[in-house]
Amino acid sequence: MADGGVDRPNQAAPVTLQQLRDALAFVTDQYSAVADGTKNVFVWLWEAIQGDFNEQRTTGQIAFDTAISMIPGVDQVCDVRDIIASCKQINKDSSDTWAWVGLVLCLIGLIPTVGSLLKGVLKIFFLYVRRFGLNHVARAVDEAMDWVITFLRRREVMKYWKSLKWDRLFHELANQTRIVRALVSPKVLLDAFDRAITLMDNLLGFVKNIPIIGPAAQNTIKLVKDVKALATTKISAHTAPALKILDEIIRRLEIEDLIQRRGVLDAGNVHFTGTLPEAHAITLMRRASPPPRWLSTGNISRNMPIAPKDVRAQVDQASNDHDYLKLTNSQIRSFSTLEAVELNGPLKLYRVVSPSNFAASADWMSEDLFKRIMRSEDPKSDWRKFHAVWPDWNPNGQFVIYELKRGEKLKVWRGKAAAQEKDDLPGHHLEGGYEQIKFDSSALFDEEGRSLRSSTDTIKTAKDSSSYYEADPKTGALTLSPMTYDELRDLPAHEQARYQSLRTEINHPKIVGPFDTNWGTKDFDSQSNDVRLGLPNLPGQITRS
Repeated sequence: MADGGVDRPNQAAPVTLQQLRDALAFVTDQYSAVADGTKNVFVWLWEAIQGDFNEQRTTGQIAFDTAISMIPGVDQVCDVRDIIASCKQINKDSSDTWAWVGLVLCLIGLIPTVGSLLKGVLKIFFLYVRRFGLNHVARAVDEAMDWVITFLRRREVMKYWKSLKWDRLFHELANQTRIVRALVSPKVLLDAFDRAITLMDNLLGFVKNIPIIGPAAQNTIKLVKDVKALATTKISAHTAPALKILDEIIRRLEIEDLIQRRGVLDAGNVHFTGTLPEAHAITLMRRASPPPRWLSTGNISRNMPIAPKDVRAQVDQASNDHDYLKLTNSQIRSFSTLEAVELNGPLKLYRVVSPSNFAASADWMSEDLFKRIMRSEDPKSDWRKFHAVWPDWNPNGQFVIYELKRGEKLKVWRGKAAAQEKDDLPGHHLEGGYEQIKFDSSALFDEEGRSLRSSTDTIKTAKDSSSYYEADPKTGALTLSPMTYDELRDLPAHEQARYQSLRTEINHPKIVGPFDTNWGTKDFDSQSNDVRLGLPNLPGQITRS
């Protein structure tokens, strides 16, 4: 096996006939023929590469086929087979967009810098994209991820990537894919096509003198070369969809890297002790000795909140005329500086949540800031202190990601978080100062960042689903309740404490997660005595992707 373009196995024909025979056994699943000396290896080669590409292979076959395709000889036969299949589709209908995109995907695997490991990973992703089509690329890539992992866990593949000394496998694969994406251009793809034709000539040269098969092989070579001539004018128009597919693959590999590094499991946060009522939170903050690192003493001296009256006119104009979120007075006071900004994809925004918080809500941060917080000595303290988030507002423990694709825009309010204080906790405050981003992440937007509206001019949304549960104070068992938010709000505080709101589904197509922060959901040692809630097996508490 090779990587980084060094000694790429698809650069030359197999060295020996036995190696070619072994490769064909793998490709055609005819292992008994390896020992069958009567089977003409060249006839066998023709049979292996002239058939249509089989898109109905099982996922187990996909992982196996991809693993063995890293072996010299097998790699070459698979490349020629796939190129011929794509060219046959184009020959039937040269206006078939998907056939051209499929050819581009095949050619990407033939770019010299694509090492064997990455090529194997991309093959699995590309196969799933073929199955799902261009309208469902994100779903295809997510579905493929399990089989990419299966492929990477095969003994022979694992031995290979471990030899590369990649501590963060998915991070490295994402970076390698990003490098390949930067290289993809019509010229590079056409050069790869020339290499594919040379490889095909080498392999089919073995069969040119065989009766019946020889002329058929020559016709196939001509067909591929005719498509190559057509590609010189056609390939530019079909490169962009392939780049979008690579963007999705990079996105998914980066998420998998995040999951692996943080030890995220596809399971609910079983250590959740519930939300803190404000009165209880204030009591715990008063009693804590020493105070938590995130709680500052004294009066606010910096990051002073903006007075709503000073910016109300500008905020309302931006909302009415340019589709920015119409900030409430409370939201304005959460900023110490404020500006309306249009963000451009690709980018990711991060939101810290708990099992009870909505994923699709207003408060977000940039990817750079989130990673800075996660690298800090005490991530939870930094987040709570400098984003000024009281423990009764958000118990934390999880995070979600809002993804903006390349070419998409998003209108947001951005500025420093203002310091926060509570009337019932004099002489203490949260410092603020980190950048925060606010927008209505439950809304659906077009690529220009304009909110989509119904026929009645109502903004279309994809809000989270949630339910209320009555919590057993002794066991933590949760019983589904018909309670609504309005009904709960009307109850006295001691009655409200009997109920927990739990997110039951994240419905927005741009929000992925939740993932575990590994911070836990408690801020005080005394909370260790609180009852742990038995979270139901809910989609809103389980990692979706």
